[in-house]
Amino acid sequence: MRNRIFLSLTLFTACAIPAGCTFNGSKKISSELARPTAERFASEKQSEPIDPSASELQIANVSFEEPLQSDSVTTDLEDSLPTITEPTTLPDVPVASEEMPIPSRFKESDLPLLVHLAGEQNPKLVRLYREYQAAASRSNYVDKLPDPKFGANVFGNPIETASGSQQANITLSQTIPWLAKLNAEEQRASFEAFAIRAEYAAERLRVIAAVQSQWAKLYVIEQQIQVTLANVSLLESLTEVANARVATGQATQGDVLLGTLELSKLEEQLLVFRQQRVATIAELNRLAGRRADAPITSPTELEIVKPEWSADTIFQTALNEQPEIQAAHLRTQATRWGVQVARFSRRPEFMISANYFVTDDNRPASTVVNVGEDPWALGAQISIPIWRKKYDALQNEAGWKHQAAHNAVQELIDRYDALLLDLVTESNRAAETAILYQTSIVPQAEQTLAADQDAYVNGIVEFDRVIRDYRNLFTLELGYHKALGDLSISNARIQQVAGAPVPLTSVEQ
Repeated sequence: MRNRIFLSLTLFTACAIPAGCTFNGSKKISSELARPTAERFASEKQSEPIDPSASELQIANVSFEEPLQSDSVTTDLEDSLPTITEPTTLPDVPVASEEMPIPSRFKESDLPLLVHLAGEQNPKLVRLYREYQAAASRSNYVDKLPDPKFGANVFGNPIETASGSQQANITLSQTIPWLAKLNAEEQRASFEAFAIRAEYAAERLRVIAAVQSQWAKLYVIEQQIQVTLANVSLLESLTEVANARVATGQATQGDVLLGTLELSKLEEQLLVFRQQRVATIAELNRLAGRRADAPITSPTELEIVKPEWSADTIFQTALNEQPEIQAAHLRTQATRWGVQVARFSRRPEFMISANYFVTDDNRPASTVVNVGEDPWALGAQISIPIWRKKYDALQNEAGWKHQAAHNAVQELIDRYDALLLDLVTESNRAAETAILYQTSIVPQAEQTLAADQDAYVNGIVEFDRVIRDYRNLFTLELGYHKALGDLSISNARIQQVAGAPVPLTSVEQ
């Protein structure tokens, strides 16, 4: 009996091994995603990038009333679809720890520290990294065969045969889906995993740009506070002059009241600015993955710089380097394999099985049959995909998704084109505005206020004119620092959108 069991298992294994060997071609992809992250990212710098536009898949326009037929996709689709390789080089994916150590080269007031912490432990980046790991893990199992099934039946009422009573039967079966479909599933899962990794890189750029933007905003708020405090001192001195002139009868009490009112307005403004500073520091700490009340020393200066490259040059760089565009191309590749999966879904599945029947030797010896011999059998089954409308609908769905993925790529390209033009224009505008404030408008306003202050002391002009000059200077000083903040924010956004460092040059004054 044991020899017969061994024989049946051997025959079953011989049938199953060729099916398993078919998957060796796709092992390369799964093992690539299964490698340790650091090793994989180190090796990808030497790999050739994907050309997302290569071997474009053409899908005919589909009517919602008519199902997508198999001939609506090019017949040589399987040959034209690319096998997954490493995409364009992307930044390394760190694993954030609960308490990220601060490198000794950074100080609490350094912007690089906040950028470093945000890139390492921002909660959204950590989530995207884990989603990438989950997608990479999925690509390692979608192309595998289903688990074999083992079963046994014990007969309550044995089947009586000439060779003896059959007490039980043992079954071992293996389902074998269409192997090309499994390979297409693995290719699609791999492209989707790489797309998530590219989305991680795009989000990392966005977080870094957000940190730089909030840093510039913090500078503006800090300068607003300093300018307001300076104007408080100025108003106090003007009010003292007004009091002295009232004591000598050269001015009315209204001048003092006007100065006091302006001081109250400044105090109110200070409360708003200080609240904004607290909120901005909390946002910076949130981006860096720290406690909201962690101390941050406010920046004291911003440079007046703008991009050296034109908007068109930066746009061409973004087409090649922007991870969000890369992710859209990768998702297009994934949907191309999705079309293949839908096509292969209408192919039949196979199942092979081995059966062994346990038989008693409870019959008299016979020359006709072997009493007590245990029969065995090998079997095969095949599914019959007869529901044509279902499979047409699957292919129709995959076709629309692929077309939508192409549209998403073009939508991104158009959006980045318009966005970069707007950002470069805004950067140039802010730089020119800051220079104009610094070299012309603010000095002229200071001279006007100084002249009217002297004139008021001598009784030549009224106090309300001095107050008007002070208000103009206050507004212009705030406008100068706001222009610097706008310039820094625009430059940070340009770096993010380009997806690669864009050289900046100082603006001549």
